[in-house]
Amino acid sequence: MTPEQIIIVDDEDDVREAYAQTLQLEGFNVAAFATARDALEIISADWPGVVVTDLRMPRIDGLELLRKTHAIDSDIPVVMITAHGDVPVAVDAMRSGAYDFLEKPPDPLLMLEVVQRALKHRKLVLENRRLRQQLIGSESPLDTIIGKTPVMTGLRQTITMLANADVDTLIVGETGTGKELVAQALHKCSKRAKRKFVALNCAALPESLIESELFGHEKGAFTNAHSRRIGKVEYAHKGILFLDEIESMPLSIQAKLLRVLQERSFERVGANEMISVNICVIAAAKTDLKAMSEQGLLRSDLYYRLNVATIELPALRHRRDDIPLLFSTLSQQAAMERRTSLPEISPQLLETLMQHDWPGNVRELKNVAEKFVIGLPLGLGAHEKVEKSGSLSEMTENFEKQCIINALVKNNGFITATATALGLPRKTLYLRMQKYNLRKETYRSQD
Repeated sequence: MTPEQIIIVDDEDDVREAYAQTLQLEGFNVAAFATARDALEIISADWPGVVVTDLRMPRIDGLELLRKTHAIDSDIPVVMITAHGDVPVAVDAMRSGAYDFLEKPPDPLLMLEVVQRALKHRKLVLENRRLRQQLIGSESPLDTIIGKTPVMTGLRQTITMLANADVDTLIVGETGTGKELVAQALHKCSKRAKRKFVALNCAALPESLIESELFGHEKGAFTNAHSRRIGKVEYAHKGILFLDEIESMPLSIQAKLLRVLQERSFERVGANEMISVNICVIAAAKTDLKAMSEQGLLRSDLYYRLNVATIELPALRHRRDDIPLLFSTLSQQAAMERRTSLPEISPQLLETLMQHDWPGNVRELKNVAEKFVIGLPLGLGAHEKVEKSGSLSEMTENFEKQCIINALVKNNGFITATATALGLPRKTLYLRMQKYNLRKETYRSQD
């Protein structure tokens, strides 16, 4: 099937040909049918197109075509064309899931605008489904490392190489760049994939506890040591030990870690017996470890032992071209978790995201994606307020859309309450929501 096909359905030959010619002159691939039955034969769940249909037709009318189309795929955009007297019926059709409606005779420019918007919606729906399938059942652990920029392609190649080498690795990157995600990918790609992945955040424990947490202890080694405890190093035997925020490890513990890295052996606290382990160590840091070693905050021998194999993760601001794909994926994840539909991601929104500096990197982008799915302000500061809006009309539309979203959130997606709060008739609110591709289900609380 040729991508982005538009189906025209109208029982009047002259009208049908006029619609088709209008769209074909703009370069669209159009298939025109006199009956809904013929149109339904080429519609499928993965069909990448839009249906434009007359409301009043013999046998199968526009409403029945809408129902049959949505029985195949409820996300296929169906645009109704109706006479002035049938506008209330068209509004009811929109409540049943129609994408939009146009009054006869439709203005050619308006028809083109609606069709283009519907095609963008359909393309995004299909792309999100593809991403969802990847999320549900990835063929490779590397599928979780999302990005098409050269630096991300190189990152996946490096992960594969180091995983096969089974070598201790240092991962360096700013907060939120995905250091643990990369560590997990290293584990899943390695020969240790079926063994344990044991993680410890070195900054999360006080100095008095981290030694016992890492190396374990014998009964009676200290007050309240009522029984033997197996530490993370021993627990990770034959698997991978991931030490996050290694720069926070106390100097007194660094020497013991160095022995593990060099000799693959250690002692439990309160014991004299050396225990040998077969582990691969992955450490992560968000700061410059070389500078820390020069300042005496990190043992230099530990730094050089860790620095044999290093993966440097780029900040999100250094791979901006990945932001649209990342945001789409994270938004889809958020929509799946909330069991709701994904709002349309507009070009203006993507441009706003591309302009932001992302100090919190992918973690911050994930937070924004969750807010986007819920319908809350994204919290992007000045960038959020200045979506590209070349005219007063566009700025007014952006403001109107945000007001409707705020009212929907406040009223839990209930149309009557939202319309009352905005001082609008229900019919007008439905039309405005359709204009901005807003769905009430998105703003309903989830159980």
